[in-house]
Amino acid sequence: MSTNASTNWTCYSVAGHSCELFTPSTIVEPGRMILYLHDLQEHSPKDYPALQKALEFAGIPVLAPRIGRSWGLQQTLTRFDAAMSAENYILGPILKECHRIIGECRGGVGLLGYDMGGQAALRLAYRHPGKFPIAAAIAPAIDFHLGMRHGHNWIDGELYDTLWEIFDEPEQARQETAVLHIHPLNWPRHQWFVSSRNDERWHDGAVRLSSKLIALGIPHTAIIDENNNEDILSTFVDDAIEFIMKSLDSEARRVN
Repeated sequence: MSTNASTNWTCYSVAGHSCELFTPSTIVEPGRMILYLHDLQEHSPKDYPALQKALEFAGIPVLAPRIGRSWGLQQTLTRFDAAMSAENYILGPILKECHRIIGECRGGVGLLGYDMGGQAALRLAYRHPGKFPIAAAIAPAIDFHLGMRHGHNWIDGELYDTLWEIFDEPEQARQETAVLHIHPLNWPRHQWFVSSRNDERWHDGAVRLSSKLIALGIPHTAIIDENNNEDILSTFVDDAIEFIMKSLDSEARRVN
């Protein structure tokens, strides 16, 4: 890996929306890449030094599309794109771009998300496990419908206004949460998520998700018993990417 890896990021447009691409100087494993989905604050991976360093160290391409505050849903959000939902954007132009970048698939694409992007990564994998058999999520905002119920009391409550543009009331949003998109017979082969018990907003949703997966007998890795007072992204991003890399290896063996 080049010592000047941070200069290997480029920004360009895919189907009218901005994306950031990291291209390592030396690709460790051809035919593999990470698709990173950002948080509700729409931060770039480069805004988080630990995340940037971990992504660069992986030695495979990383594509980070800007999906606004769309939550990665299949419902259209006009301020993101009047003609295409965020989910269809990822399934269509973004996945096509991933395959253009990596060429012949020898493991495929691993989803990684944080906060809003964490729930989007899991939700996409549950809805489309054939396309996304690998998903890792850090502090996933599973119960995003709570932003409609309680956002007016939250310091960042205005960030949840897009949910009101998509749904008429919170129950409609709850019906679209990741927990309710798990298929008992068809699930992503590799799933990993972490949530801190100190996360009063999103932890209960992660616990509920793990409980449902256990009840259905679906293999997964859930780290949900941590009392993490540190930055959870910095603490667990290396573990998340290690999981993705091992899962990509496993998928490559299936392909071969």
